[in-house]
Amino acid sequence: MCIGVRSMDKEVVTAIKNFILLELKEIKDNQTKMSIRLDAVEKRLSDINGHLVDQSRRIDETNNRIDEIRNELTGKIDEVRNELTGRIDATNNRIDQLTFQVGKIAQEMERIKREESVTSDILTRLRALEQKTATL
Repeated sequence: MCIGVRSMDKEVVTAIKNFILLELKEIKDNQTKMSIRLDAVEKRLSDINGHLVDQSRRIDETNNRIDEIRNELTGKIDEVRNELTGRIDATNNRIDQLTFQVGKIAQEMERIKREESVTSDILTRLRALEQKTATL
């Protein structure tokens, strides 16, 4: 019986070996497939990373350009503001001068009106006086 058990043991061991070897081969094939897929995924991730680095660089360049334009526009706006403030101040001064002159002219016109009124009154009295002297 020892011989029968040993041959049976060999058959069982051979069957187990064949089963395990098939499983190991399948695992190895799956590992190879996974390795190929992993390589493809790593390449894709590397490509995406390169793309993201490029996008980040472009965004940085765009932000720098925006900052430059903002600084440039701020400077131009300040220049225009200063120029307009100067013009407004000059216009306000001119308006003040003209208002003062208009006030003086209004005073002069009032004086002339008074003088005209007095002159008219004098002329009326002179005419009345001339009429009285003419009738005498």
